[in-house]
Amino acid sequence: MLLVGVCFPGVCALAQQFDDYFEDRTLRLDYVFAGDNRSQHIFFEQAFSTPCWAGRRSRLAEMPLRGNGQLKLTDHATGRLLYTHTFSTLFQEWQATEEAQHVQKAFEASYNVPFPKQKVDVTLTLTDFHNRVAATMTHTIDPKDILIRQLVPANVPHRYVWTPDSVPDVKDCIDLAIVAEGYTKEQTDKFYHDCQRAVDALFAHEPFTSLKQRFNVVAVAAESVDSGPSVPHLGRWSRTPVATHYDTFYSNRYLMTQDIHRLYDLLAGIPFEHIIVLVNTDIYGGGGIYNQLLVTTSDHSTFKEVLVHEFGHSYGGLGDEYEYGNDPEPMYPADTEPWEPNLTTKVDFQQKWADMLPDPTGRVGLFEGGGYQSKGVWRPSKDCRMKTNESPDFCPVCSRALMRISDFYTNH
Repeated sequence: MLLVGVCFPGVCALAQQFDDYFEDRTLRLDYVFAGDNRSQHIFFEQAFSTPCWAGRRSRLAEMPLRGNGQLKLTDHATGRLLYTHTFSTLFQEWQATEEAQHVQKAFEASYNVPFPKQKVDVTLTLTDFHNRVAATMTHTIDPKDILIRQLVPANVPHRYVWTPDSVPDVKDCIDLAIVAEGYTKEQTDKFYHDCQRAVDALFAHEPFTSLKQRFNVVAVAAESVDSGPSVPHLGRWSRTPVATHYDTFYSNRYLMTQDIHRLYDLLAGIPFEHIIVLVNTDIYGGGGIYNQLLVTTSDHSTFKEVLVHEFGHSYGGLGDEYEYGNDPEPMYPADTEPWEPNLTTKVDFQQKWADMLPDPTGRVGLFEGGGYQSKGVWRPSKDCRMKTNESPDFCPVCSRALMRISDFYTNH
């Protein structure tokens, strides 16, 4: 089963009352992750304050998924765990590339946490494919620190393209921001139209159709100087708000940005928990990183399918269910159970979808091949939205995982 509501070893704590420890404000923490495939380092850069808190107000000390990184806030005076957040990073993906064997590089990261009333210790940890600690650092945040910069709203035009009509308090909803990339001022109307297409595509797929009333969706019309994204292999470099480009890690179709701080600057003053960067192009590409961001294109023929697949990554922490072959250094080693809820190495299958077997419909089983590997990793279904663009929906295991993580954010 998906480990919603389960405290992992060393992180258990009594349920926290939000108002006891936090203000209705956001503390933004900027970091830099640096290193190569052998060594990793975490550097704290700066802290910011913005009005209101858009995240969860209950289950603060719980982790729905382990991710490839963890952030914890503990009370400085008592050591009590107050808040946790888990994530993955582009930096950790890069560490598996050939380039990381020869050069050290740095990558940006930003995380929003509730603004503490008293001093807190912030511990950031990155783990490797074996779930071993690769890097960790702890620093103290004093909420009275005069160098916590108060950010004013970025004053970027925005409008809500979906708000629920049957929720007593929309503050209890999941806040999703769609950010324009590669849209000039003259293309603002096209951006809002494309946002509506994105919302329609997402909510056309279960379980999101059933979860529609739990989301707020805001369209952020950041203005580009140039139309369209950068395409380095074509010699094209565009001036866009968050500097997305194809050829990430020298893969033609991997469309991503490393300018995370700039992305968060654009969203200053706008409540958000999850981010879609919508890129104005008809070239195939995109990417999704758990609890960091999703980048997708607006006009490719597979726009809807790719958007929903990548949202499975960035929002639900789902793994890719397709395979390429057998890498000598696999992302999912045989001695470690993946944290993604739809993949297993059978090290701890009982914590995955064992309770859904046997399935009389034949939709759920153990099918070898997934996580980019043809051997040693099993997926739950022959086909799924996380495997191919041709699959019309998520399999039952992925659907349950998406429902559970939505419950984690919204059920109090």
